[in-house]
Amino acid sequence: MKIITGSAKGMSLFTLEGDMTRPTSQRVKEAVFSMLQFEMENSVVLDLFAGSGQLGLEALSRGAKRAYFSDSSREAIDIIIKNAKKAKLDNKCVISWCDYKQMLSNLYEKEAFDIVFIDPPYKSKVIPDALNRLINSKTISSHTKIVCESGDADIFDLDEGLKEKFEIIKQARYSISYITILVPKIGE
Repeated sequence: MKIITGSAKGMSLFTLEGDMTRPTSQRVKEAVFSMLQFEMENSVVLDLFAGSGQLGLEALSRGAKRAYFSDSSREAIDIIIKNAKKAKLDNKCVISWCDYKQMLSNLYEKEAFDIVFIDPPYKSKVIPDALNRLINSKTISSHTKIVCESGDADIFDLDEGLKEKFEIIKQARYSISYITILVPKIGE
């Protein structure tokens, strides 16, 4: 697993041992960042379920000004810190050892995010809850791009009320992974 481009281009990232996390494949990561290429410069990024931190670090390498990372695993947090230092991007990182619920509660109205990555373990089925909490956190705007990686095409898990709060601007399938990019319908 490597940083694709930018200031840390080609840098290999440390990863967690075992199967507790499922890193985003290089192919999927390339596709995601191709879709977001004009959104990176000076953006503020939130990487929930950060794992090794590869998505937030890729964003920083490509010109994001700050990235927030959260993961409920202490081992993951240690890896993110190690990777951020190795990439010389640690001065642009805010790293929190907490789950997504606590992270979104802690960030309430503190900073507006331009890009949010939601990439939980596929079996957890927490994307709908994360989206609900995110839209209620007052940390996003109608311009925020939310990138969800899941094992299902329906990231809303049949919740039509939740689906009404977002506009899907892109969805693509890569093997077993679905990438859905959406924006919140705020202020409509």
